Amino acid sequence: MFELPLHAGSGHPNLFWILVPSFLTFLAGLGLGARSERVLEVLRPDDASSSE
Repeated sequence: MFELPLHAGSGHPNLFWILVPSFLTFLAGLGLGARSERVLEVLRPDDASSSE
């Protein structure tokens, strides 16, 4: 009966400092994923004149 709370880590004293950076990293990943096409355009501009 007590195994689940022990394995879930809900009693960890620094749980807040573990969850907040994890959540912010997750949000940053979502933001980069949503804007990945624009990021690729900045990193690799499509220059048609160089391919001729």
